[in-house]
Amino acid sequence: MKSYTITVNGTAYEVTVEENGAGAATTAATTSAPKAAPKKATPKASGKQGSVKINSPMPGKILSIKLNAGATVKKGDVIMLLEAMKMENEIVASEDGVIASINVAVGNEVEAGEVLATLE
Repeated sequence: MKSYTITVNGTAYEVTVEENGAGAATTAATTSAPKAAPKKATPKASGKQGSVKINSPMPGKILSIKLNAGATVKKGDVIMLLEAMKMENEIVASEDGVIASINVAVGNEVEAGEVLATLE
């Protein structure tokens, strides 16, 4: 018998496979209780919250953060990159100002409408 760990949608399962003599294998689908899903990277809420919120336009994953809290931005400046549907999307400043907070970390999965950063 051989044991394998299989992960499906972030949930890990233990599966045991039994080998029969003539090279055929049968699966004994014994699964144990699901293991805890891997921890999500914790957001790094840096600085105080500003009055202008920059929200995620769609669900995706944060690929990189180009600017930090305290940086002065002009409307259209790229703050971070969001990967959605295998495409890189630029998250830009909606107006001139100073970045008050970055509310996500690289690797975070975000939902549509989630606050990614704030401006003062």
